[in-house]
Amino acid sequence: MRVGIGYDIHRLVPDRPLRLGGIEVPSPVGLLGHSDGDVLLHAICDALLGAAALGDIGEHFPDTDPAYKDADSAALLIVALGKVRTAGLRPVNLDANILAQRPRLAPHKAAIRARVAELLALAPDCVSIKARTHEGLDAVGRGEAIAAHAVVLLDQPPRAQGES
Repeated sequence: MRVGIGYDIHRLVPDRPLRLGGIEVPSPVGLLGHSDGDVLLHAICDALLGAAALGDIGEHFPDTDPAYKDADSAALLIVALGKVRTAGLRPVNLDANILAQRPRLAPHKAAIRARVAELLALAPDCVSIKARTHEGLDAVGRGEAIAAHAVVLLDQPPRAQGES
């Protein structure tokens, strides 16, 4: 078993869609990033890669590479998950926090959870998505940014009989 921790934060800006957990959340502001800025999926990528000792999201998908400009973070997560599986590991469960003062995320948590579970090929009961505010403190609390924390557990699947 291996545990990985991921974190990401992006500034909120006008005229960008808000993508969280692979879904679009209705909002007058979105996350600024080289890719689509999905802080939750970025944190999950880092947790997966970290648990497998494969580096971090910036090493695999650098923001200096034009190939990742406006990239769909779900596609990046699928690539990161493939690297984890190639290393002989698979996710068992995920626990994540989205830290946002605005917009209100409670109505979207079930859809985010379902999409993240689908991306990780996990049962929904193996994925926990929580939303928190920062009670008006710091950039997140002032509604200037959204952050996410993710913790993932990986294990090594049992080998089939006769495999070495």
